[in-house]
Parts: sequence; C-alpha cells; structure tokens
Amino acid sequence: MKAFIQFLKKEFYHIFRDPRSLMILFAMPLVQLLLFGTVIKTEINDAEIAIWDKSRDISTQKLTNKILSSGYFKLAKIIQSEPEIDTEFRKGKIKLIIVFDYNFDKRLTNEGKASVQIIADASDPNNATILVNYVESIINDFLRVKNDMNIGLQPQMRMFYNEEMKSVYMFVPGLMAIILMLISAMMTSISLTKESELGSMEILLVSPLRPAQIILGKVLPYALLAFLDAIVIIRMGKNIFGVPIIGSRLLLFLETLFFIITALSLGIFISTITNSQLVAMMISAVALILPTILLSGFIFPIDNMPWILQFLSNIVPAKWFLIAIKNIMLKGLGLVVIWKETLVLLIMTVVLLVASIRRFKIRLE
Repeated sequence: MKAFIQFLKKEFYHIFRDPRSLMILFAMPLVQLLLFGTVIKTEINDAEIAIWDKSRDISTQKLTNKILSSGYFKLAKIIQSEPEIDTEFRKGKIKLIIVFDYNFDKRLTNEGKASVQIIADASDPNNATILVNYVESIINDFLRVKNDMNIGLQPQMRMFYNEEMKSVYMFVPGLMAIILMLISAMMTSISLTKESELGSMEILLVSPLRPAQIILGKVLPYALLAFLDAIVIIRMGKNIFGVPIIGSRLLLFLETLFFIITALSLGIFISTITNSQLVAMMISAVALILPTILLSGFIFPIDNMPWILQFLSNIVPAKWFLIAIKNIMLKGLGLVVIWKETLVLLIMTVVLLVASIRRFKIRLE
C-alpha cells in the first residue's frame, strides 16, 4: 500500500509539473465553459431593422414605438420603396424589415383588421426565426392592449434568400469551413511538427531546398485535398440538399481556395511554435476548431455575443469566409460587395506566411 501511495504521489507530481497537462486539466475546461456560457444565447438584443410605413398614422407609430422600445430591435433605416428592401438586405447589416400597409389605422378601426408584412433575411434561418417570433409576440401584445376592440392584425411572413427556412443553407457553408480548417490547418501543423519530432527535419535542413520550398512541398498535398473536399461539399450541397449557388461559381471556388491558403498559413505558423504533434493538435483544436464553430457565426449569431467576443471574432478566418460564400451562394453577390472579406483573408495570409517563414529561418540557424 505504501508503494502504491508513493507511485500515486509520483504521478501527481508529473502531472503538476507539466504545463501541458495542467492546461488540459484546468485551462481548457474553464475556457470552454466561459466560451459556451457567453456564446450560446437564444435571445437577441438591438437587432438592426428597417421600417417601411406606408400609412404613417397613430396606430403604426404606436406599434413602431412598442417594437423599438422592446430592447430587441433598433431602427437602422426608414425605407420608402420596394427596391430598397433587396438593397438593404444585400448590404448585410439589416436582418428584418417591417412593412405597414396603407390606411393601417383606418382599416384597423373600421374593418377590425389590418396587415403588416414581416420580411427577414433567412440566409441565417435560426436568427430569422427568432426575430420574426419577437415581432409576432410584440404584435400580439399590442392587440391585447387594445382588447376593447374586435380587431386583428394579419402578419405576412416573407423570407429572403431562404423562403423554406432550410437550416441546411446555413450548415453546408459552416461545415465546409470546419472541414477545410481541420484538413488545412490541423493536418498541416501535425505534418510539419512530425518531421521535427521524428528528427527527419535535419535531413531537410541540409538539403538545397529553401525554407519556402520545404514548406510548400509539405502543404501543397493538403491544399489540393482540401480543395477537392470543398468541391465535393459544394456539389453535394447543391445536388442532394438543394443549396443554391446563385452567384459566380468561379468566384465561389476562388474564395474557397483563398480560405484554404489562409488555413494552411495558420497550420504552418502553429508548426513553427512547437515541435510536438500532440501540442500542435491541442493548439489547433483550441485555437482554430472551437473558434471556427463558436465565433464564426456558423451556429450562434455574433451580434448576440459580448463585445469582447465580437471583437475576437474578427481574427477568426472562418467568419469572413462564411460571410463571403453565403453572399455568393445565397444572394448572388460579386466581388464588389465581398471585397472587404477577401481583403481581410489576404492580410491574414500574408502576415501568417511572413511570420512563419521568419520563424522557420530562425530554426534553420
């Protein structure tokens, strides 16, 4: 028994003196708890909406004030015509538009009913459903206040870019981002650190190959395989699940290739800061896969998150990739609109590649 206790003490000693073990045991659970606890929220606050009030009477004003004072919405735009609806949705800032019909108060008073149209950007169906439910709840509450009248409202729902509210429209782009990040970043970092861990990197160091050539030779197979996976995912999404590709297919494939290069750059950089496959896998899982799932807008709307997580989401490549490909696939937009997301990915790629090559040169010396 005494020998067992000594053995047990030794194991605890080895665990507590190893920073990697402590990170797995204590740091990772705390980080995941904080992330999931702050990211997973079903409520939405201050969602930006637009209103088209064709009637401009006392009832529409009261209902508008009630909607805006709920805390769920804030008015971002007053629109005046039908073409503005599509224009505002294409900009991507406004997620919901409320249209009050002509003679709203008169019809509500004299006929006992009036119509209001709720138009949502359903490229993110979960978010659209929540916003529409909020508006319907506020309208029902408005009717209860006016319970002395035999009146009713007729909300008409209209979902832009995803009329049937298919969740697969969101999951196909999101899963593509996760899979490409997994193949490109994680596998690249593990492959490069494997060379250092097994000692075969020394053979490469004495070869006539330059650092850039060594890196390119290691990552090019993963780039090709990742791009092939992307093509398969896009084709399956369209042919099996009916996910549309309204915009340019060439632009879609170029944007996907751009994201793969960014993910490869991340994997290369990770490989330059560690010589262990296990550590590279841990860093990839914690620093890449989890943020891709939680902070990219794939599952949880970024606008719902605390400001610090909204800020951190800007350094997650998948966020910009998802915005770009959803705009191409579902909205049919071109480079004129998604230039910002493309530029961000370009800057990330250049910074990561320069940092990786410099660190690789240091290791060569």
